[in-house]
Amino acid sequence: MKNNKPLPAEFITAPAVFAVGNCYQIMVPVSCELLFGAEIGGKKYYDHSNGIIRSDTRIHRVSVPMEALDKTGEYTLFFNKVIKRKPYYTETEDEVRLTYKFFPVRSEGRINIYHLSDTHGSFSLPAETGSFFGDGIDLLILNGDILDHSGEIENFLLTFKLCEAITCGEHPCVFSRGNHDLRGFYAERLADYCPNDNGKSYYTFRLGKIWGIVMDCGEDKVDSHEEYGKTVACSQFRREETGFLKSVTEKGEYLSDGIEYRFVIVHNPFTYTLEPPFDIEQELFTEWADILKNGIKPNAIISGHLHETCVSEIGGRLDSKGQPCPVIIGSRNVGKENGEAGFIGCAIMLEDGKITVAFTDSKHNITEKTDLP
Repeated sequence: MKNNKPLPAEFITAPAVFAVGNCYQIMVPVSCELLFGAEIGGKKYYDHSNGIIRSDTRIHRVSVPMEALDKTGEYTLFFNKVIKRKPYYTETEDEVRLTYKFFPVRSEGRINIYHLSDTHGSFSLPAETGSFFGDGIDLLILNGDILDHSGEIENFLLTFKLCEAITCGEHPCVFSRGNHDLRGFYAERLADYCPNDNGKSYYTFRLGKIWGIVMDCGEDKVDSHEEYGKTVACSQFRREETGFLKSVTEKGEYLSDGIEYRFVIVHNPFTYTLEPPFDIEQELFTEWADILKNGIKPNAIISGHLHETCVSEIGGRLDSKGQPCPVIIGSRNVGKENGEAGFIGCAIMLEDGKITVAFTDSKHNITEKTDLP
């Protein structure tokens, strides 16, 4: 899939439309100071901070109601380039407007989801792999370690470049943070450049028949590991997230009318225990698995991190802590074949209550296919 809509010079990529809660967060990286907003069905929504329209940023985010955008099927971005922001009579250029079509996750027929993780800074092969469904995609999942580290702020652009190449700003995306995202000078600003729920990297979402919960395991070794140089406090973070998971279970939003599929999106498949020093939080992760098993009862956990592609059924090779459901591991690099490296991602197809998983390569060949029990 290629983005054929010409971009204004002020946009670095096309917009990406991320699902968070019952809203879409429309996000665009930009090259200069802009006053920015989106219009849907004649109503305007602004990127603002307590009523002050933001311009001192290189990433804009506008939160809009899912119901409004799903119904309208298009959104218009509008912006004014700032000439000089002053206490009185700020100077701007004339307004520019750009309209995008939007296709919500379909309510009838087969739903097509594509999953990528662990691209680790690569663009071309993952973008080609992720375009498996072409214009028929319903949802793109970017599930952690998309960038290799957060040591350069430019690295955050890869997420938006992949969204642009695969969705053209016309289809919803879901984003989950990976452990490599936590590394580097700009890691503490990651929430500014990624979808989140009031700064939290874990949240729920609803897209038609699909309900999902995005979870975040943080780093993959103990906080005191020398590799991190005292820069992480993931143990506290995970305990706060446990409270969130319990509250989601108590509220029962995943039982709402019309929901047919429930997924957990998490970079690290926490129900699997790796060898030391990666064998952290066994008690806490077991608690997470128990909460999911006894409450939410998801259809699948969708993960990356292991750099392989497989489906682990309950009691299978990757079930160390009591899987509540099958676990899909959905992205890996493959060695050079005929002088070319390759990449494999995961296509997930939903139809009539059935879930089919297919691992596909950058040439859109299906390397393995299975139906979930």
